[in-house]
Amino acid sequence: MAGKRRSRAAAPMSAEDKLLLLQSQALAEEEAAKRKGEILTHFLKHKLAEEEHNSALSLHKLHTQWRAVLREARAEELRRDVRVLSQTFARVMDCKDSVIESLAADLEEAEEQHGRALRSHLLNVDRLLQLQRCRLACLEDGYSAQLQALQAAFEEERCGRGRGAAV
Repeated sequence: MAGKRRSRAAAPMSAEDKLLLLQSQALAEEEAAKRKGEILTHFLKHKLAEEEHNSALSLHKLHTQWRAVLREARAEELRRDVRVLSQTFARVMDCKDSVIESLAADLEEAEEQHGRALRSHLLNVDRLLQLQRCRLACLEDGYSAQLQALQAAFEEERCGRGRGAAV
């Protein structure tokens, strides 16, 4: 068979054979182009998949770095907030400390005033008791004097009646 092909290829071809040969060559070229297109399509699909994978990976890296940047920015913002709150807290504490000191001073002053008022009240009560004792002593002296006067008058009367009855 191989010999027949050579002999035919070497022999002059008829128009039909040339047409068949051209058709088979066109078919072979078409199949080669089709295979080439399939290989190219497969290559491009593989390249597209690889590019999509790389794109997803890059996007993931970008998101990770962006999150790190946002985290750092948020951390700095929180640090500033803590500093501001710390300063505010310190001012409020200083204000409350001064109020406490003022109230403690007021309390000491009020206790001193209370002590003075209590001493003054006790002194006034002592004076009042002394005055009442003096009045009571005067009244007792007056009562004793009246009692003695009445007793003397009673004795006089009793003695005077007893003499008058004997006379």
